[in-house]
Amino acid sequence: MESVALVAPVTALEFAGDVLLAGTGPEVAAFWLKGSGPAAAAGRRSVLREASVQGLRAEPGPGPATRVAVFGGRWLAVLAVRHGGAGGGPRLATCGGGAARELRARVWEARWAAGGRLALAMGGGTVALYEWRGGGRWLRQASCGGAGALRCAVLAGAGWARLALAAGTAMGAVVVWRAAAAKAPHRQLCGHRGAVLALRYAASRGLLASASEDRSVRLWAVGDLGGGDGSGACLLVCYGHGARVAAVVLRGPLPVSAGEDGACLEWGGGGGVRRRPRAVLLVGPRRLLALGEAGGLAAFEVARGRWAPVLHPSAGGPRAVLAAAPLHGWDETLCALAGGDGRLLLFALSRPGAAAELKLFEGPVHKLSWAPRPGLPPDTAAALLVSGPDGEMLWLDVTHRLGQAPSVQLMGRYQLPPCKQRWHTCAAFLSQEGLLICGDRRGSLTLFPCNSSSGCAMQSTSILEPSCLLHKGALPLESPLSVLFGLHGKTGVTSVTIQRGYIYSTGRDGVYRQLRLQDQQLEVLQKHRPCKGLQWIEELHFTSDGDLLVLGFHADNFVVWSSRTGENIHCIPCGGGHRSWSYCSSPLAEVFAFIKSGDVMLYQRKAEPCEQQVLLASLHGREITCVRRLGAVGVPGRATFNVFVTGSEDTTACVLVLSENSRAAVPLARLSDHISSVRTLAFAMGPADEGLSALLFSAGGRAQIECYRLLCTGDAASESAVACQVIHVASHRLDKHWEQKKNRHKLVKMDPETRYMSLSVLPGTSTKQLPTPWKFLAAACSDGSVRIFGLLEAAQKLVLVAESFHHQRCVLKVEAFLHSWARGERRHLLCSAATDGSIAFWDITGPVMDAVDALHQAEGEMQPLALEAPLVTVMAHSCGVNSLHIHETPEGRYLVASGSDDGSIHVCLLEVALDRGEAGAGTSLQVLERVSKPCAHAAHVMGIRVLRPGLLLSASVDQRLTLWKQCPGELVPLSTTFFHVPDLAELDCWEEVEAGGELRYYCVLCGQGLEMLCGTAPPNLHKRLPSEGAGV
Repeated sequence: MESVALVAPVTALEFAGDVLLAGTGPEVAAFWLKGSGPAAAAGRRSVLREASVQGLRAEPGPGPATRVAVFGGRWLAVLAVRHGGAGGGPRLATCGGGAARELRARVWEARWAAGGRLALAMGGGTVALYEWRGGGRWLRQASCGGAGALRCAVLAGAGWARLALAAGTAMGAVVVWRAAAAKAPHRQLCGHRGAVLALRYAASRGLLASASEDRSVRLWAVGDLGGGDGSGACLLVCYGHGARVAAVVLRGPLPVSAGEDGACLEWGGGGGVRRRPRAVLLVGPRRLLALGEAGGLAAFEVARGRWAPVLHPSAGGPRAVLAAAPLHGWDETLCALAGGDGRLLLFALSRPGAAAELKLFEGPVHKLSWAPRPGLPPDTAAALLVSGPDGEMLWLDVTHRLGQAPSVQLMGRYQLPPCKQRWHTCAAFLSQEGLLICGDRRGSLTLFPCNSSSGCAMQSTSILEPSCLLHKGALPLESPLSVLFGLHGKTGVTSVTIQRGYIYSTGRDGVYRQLRLQDQQLEVLQKHRPCKGLQWIEELHFTSDGDLLVLGFHADNFVVWSSRTGENIHCIPCGGGHRSWSYCSSPLAEVFAFIKSGDVMLYQRKAEPCEQQVLLASLHGREITCVRRLGAVGVPGRATFNVFVTGSEDTTACVLVLSENSRAAVPLARLSDHISSVRTLAFAMGPADEGLSALLFSAGGRAQIECYRLLCTGDAASESAVACQVIHVASHRLDKHWEQKKNRHKLVKMDPETRYMSLSVLPGTSTKQLPTPWKFLAAACSDGSVRIFGLLEAAQKLVLVAESFHHQRCVLKVEAFLHSWARGERRHLLCSAATDGSIAFWDITGPVMDAVDALHQAEGEMQPLALEAPLVTVMAHSCGVNSLHIHETPEGRYLVASGSDDGSIHVCLLEVALDRGEAGAGTSLQVLERVSKPCAHAAHVMGIRVLRPGLLLSASVDQRLTLWKQCPGELVPLSTTFFHVPDLAELDCWEEVEAGGELRYYCVLCGQGLEMLCGTAPPNLHKRLPSEGAGV
């Protein structure tokens, strides 16, 4: 088989003129950096056969083509980067004689020498001069002794006489040799207390920088490494990383380092009464409003750098609240100021003296917020929402009048749901539906009707102040149409945004949710946790270029997180969100203001063009633990796209498309509901007339199962060509009761944390004879149990219905299958495998039927039933079973294939029979044949599939994919393919019929990356199993 697509970590980078080369797995990808324009992919080439690219070294000097040495492990190749490709861009080609070749030792470093030759630093401290052309010749070599195990190396010098090697060792020393006198080290630089992981040498300055796993960076004065001068003194010791330092470069005379903590560090040698502000509010990038403790209002002009009073403290009082709305097209801002006596002051910031003063409530005003309303001219008017006592909320339309007080119209009155802190925090209008959605301090989302044709005008003179209270009685107090109580927990909803017909809400619970309207009811589609540690999300910004910016707080830092790049655009230490703060982003500048220790702090950053571009989008932040193919989506005018779902140790699942043409993976949706790693996935496919639709089950650590409804359709207008809608259906945790206990910090949790190792959906649970809306799911658990869950999608319930602890040890795999007889009788069968190498076969028909009856009678709640003992148990392996697959033969029998930790493969043939005894009809299983292949692989067998009777495919951690033919009593290997995904975790396979009628098999593998391969089955294979085999 051959590799079709590969996603692997980027392990090497190098510039070749205006081309950036990236090593990913055994491949080299090229990106053309066209000045200030966007970067373009310029091709990809598989260079090294069985090793990942660890280094790229471009040959210095001008020329029509740039030669690049590529090395990794024991492999070496030479590429040429030539211009003249598609669109005048670069293209990659192999230099004559530069094809990949395996050397006798690991290559740590390569350097271009005179005459186009290569100087190599190799394992064991060997320095060599290598002629790579003409089949390859060793010209000179020397063995440098007395250093021990090397961890990194750097070469210096133009010719062999002055060639020098500086190597970092596992003992923390930097050792320098000269190739001409390599028997003993020329110099040893000691000081690091851990292995030296990276070196960088600047010949023009005679400086050597070293980085170590002791989290330090050191700068050494070494002079000319090949000449012998230089004192070797340590000039600088830098500590500041929170983890091992993996890379270092020199920028001038000072180092720049990058560590495994994700940080990149550049190292370098009157009196009076103080008026404390209580709240700050930015009204554009150049003006800041501050509300004093006594109620006065002041403005700070950034350009002038000074404060100016706006309102006297008596205008608002000590319990005042403030809100402002900049008007589009004007250098003007509408301001609203309300106090504890229920009065509201409305004014334009340029004329605070011309204010409209209204009496709204008999009690205090709790919250003010402006909301843009379609139908109002944004350059002169805005809608204001005011929350008062007893959960009453008023909707006012405010219009700015030049030189006069603003005019006010009362449009509606609403009653918020009962709670302790009963006021709104944010609101948005859905004009087409005639609805208003609000978030409140209790964390609830509430939907109200709004009719812009109703309303009454109110005067704003001080003589007619009581008229506002009288006018309120003319409007009915509207009740909610829909309430999602406590959706964001008890800490409150922070923002509501409307984008492309969907509703997005954020809260202080660290997640944002996507919702939609269904028959004037709010329906939650899914929730997102943008990044780990973001405890408080304040707002979402959808940018014009398709990025989603998340504003929130990570510990005591205010951050702006980019969903596209997966990193912080801004990170400002402010002490946390439990203080008054304000953020403003505009084409001119980005400004953040907050109060700390009684001072107003202002951070400002002028707008700059973004110099960073995402060339290869990442799928996950850690290794991929599971993968499943959802199906294929056809796009008119374009190729068919395969849709996959992956799960990872980074606690997320990702829906993505993997194209054979582009050889790249494009994420469609990310699922971030898990609080621990995602270890297993399972599908329940929907009807064919609904397109590519399925129920997705994901499970993993902390005994957590999540269920989603996926719908994938072609979308030719999008970059990925496929659109994916995700609806969160249900979730389940075994320790949910523990989370609900009060004072649980005083108790000891006796049950260990359970992990779900494998999932399998029971097929055919609903039939015409016995229709049921329940779907059932089997789970293998680390606590030694096999559990059965029932899902009722309409009620969003996932219930534990049955379990058994038969295995008494960690259960690694489960597979469910359905057996039917010609007369219509059916049996639900289950296969489970554990860490002792045993495979158990269960008949779970009875418990499933009993669970259906119990769930109907108890309305979705029940106590778990006990599974009966297995029908038969087969000791297939000597240790844990990591892979399991069941395939039904045309004769109605079942092939069960498994792979183990010890590298062995086991295949058995089962026959299902129906016993009709006196106690009733029962199921019996008979093992007809068994075939075992010890040491089929050199490491754990993590994936196995029966492609058809007599043909198997297995994949192992040894990075080999082997096709097997089953012969009488043995398995015969047909072919072996090397794949480029380290630490293999799982395998999934499917077959497709090509246009010419040729049957092709595809497989996808995951681990430290993702790779899809395809191939054809060898002809003339026996499709019939042998009649005799090994006995049980």
